[in-house]
Amino acid sequence: MAEPIESKPAPQLRIVVLISGSGTNLQALIDAQNSFDVNAKIVLVLSNRKAAYGLIRAADASPPIRTAYLALQPYLKANPDNTRDDYDAEIARIVLRARPDLVVLAGWMHVFGDGFLNLVNNAPQRAEEVPAGHGDHHESHLTDLIFPIPVINLHPALPGAFDGAQAIERAWDAYQKGEIQRTGVMVHRVVREVDAGEPILVEEIPFREGETQEQFETRLHGVEWKVIVSATNKVLKDRLEQRHSKKGVE
Repeated sequence: MAEPIESKPAPQLRIVVLISGSGTNLQALIDAQNSFDVNAKIVLVLSNRKAAYGLIRAADASPPIRTAYLALQPYLKANPDNTRDDYDAEIARIVLRARPDLVVLAGWMHVFGDGFLNLVNNAPQRAEEVPAGHGDHHESHLTDLIFPIPVINLHPALPGAFDGAQAIERAWDAYQKGEIQRTGVMVHRVVREVDAGEPILVEEIPFREGETQEQFETRLHGVEWKVIVSATNKVLKDRLEQRHSKKGVE
């Protein structure tokens, strides 16, 4: 009688989250880790602000999540010959050393240029382009990665509306002027143009008569937490299929 074939467990997908502030969207992801449709965990939280409370949220998680910090101006001061693109590339190297299947920008207040996007979208030609982290070997470190690595961003507006900073405040002002009756939240793929990548998940939020701006913002943030979790779950499922397809070809 033939021995039953044991199926191998699905790989655990790795998430890197980039933040700049209090980390409420990060907290939604931390709380949802065990409820994703695939086996996944947050392996690194990186901030460009040293005082970001999200770093504490990561350290206080159970189990604690590794954190990293790198700000633009201190980096440029320490490396006077380097540019903003060099900083973006260094952020990408920190991210890639964590071997992510997905990168989530959750309140990340810095616009990436080609220095970041080129590294996460294209497999390095040489191992030294992405130095191995402590305890990593270059060869396995690079072959574990599947490029392009999806990078997604949470933005509190509908596609094509209120791109960039202060989106919530600008939408509120437009509502007060009678120009719009609804706004929304989206998670989109990150491209060179600000908030212009392909939407992954969009949810409209109608304004309510008599609601204060503070009440509206509280309601919008609640929608953000749901949308970022759902969109992350969706991309993780796609990523798992991609990993299975790669193994099937090898």
